[in-house]
Amino acid sequence: MDQNISLLQNIITNSNQIVFFGGAGVSTESGIPDFRSVDGLYHQKYAYPPETILSHTFFMDHPAEFYEFHRDKMIYRNAKPNDAHIKLAELENIGKLKAVITQNIDGLHQAVGSKNVLELHGSVHRNSCMRCGKQYDANYILNSLGVPTCACGSLIKPDVVLYEESLDQDILKKAVQYISEAEVLIVGGTSLNVYPAAGLIQYYHGKKMVLINKSSTPYDAHADLIINSPIGETFQKIVLK
Repeated sequence: MDQNISLLQNIITNSNQIVFFGGAGVSTESGIPDFRSVDGLYHQKYAYPPETILSHTFFMDHPAEFYEFHRDKMIYRNAKPNDAHIKLAELENIGKLKAVITQNIDGLHQAVGSKNVLELHGSVHRNSCMRCGKQYDANYILNSLGVPTCACGSLIKPDVVLYEESLDQDILKKAVQYISEAEVLIVGGTSLNVYPAAGLIQYYHGKKMVLINKSSTPYDAHADLIINSPIGETFQKIVLK
């Protein structure tokens, strides 16, 4: 077994107070592109830059163009959980993992059985009327044409945090609490360049911080173990004891 995998195995085996913090790289092995890699959404060409499309102002001013992008690039109906999602759910089930804190909006952690998932940036599976609050699922959005509207006639908005919008303060507080109380923090599939989410790492004061990411991050110098490999491939090698 690879030395880094052996070290990770030992850390997981000897801890019952683990928290996982993950980003877009957790879902790339499920066929969902990330944002900032060479093949990510920010390097693809559209009439408007993705950063512009995914802003509150653009959503309000150009809802038709927003939803064209949203249906095409933000909802992946056929994506399946990969080995990272599966192993994390198993770790929670046996009592080792206390929380999954994710920047992803795809719902794949819940799809495989994870229960305590803090979604920092919301979820494409929840959508609500901006006037009356009625809830709609992702299938409603996918099957609608043009700009989806509520039965009351008002605009429906995905429950995702757009640029210019604030993160949910209750979720942020819970994330801070779990990270600050964790014995082991495993960070995976994230560049740790997006704030305020990346700033949550600063609240960790436990025994072991593990970074699993294909490229380096600004927090590498603070990690006890760095594994530069795909996270699903890494977790697939871990044996639960």
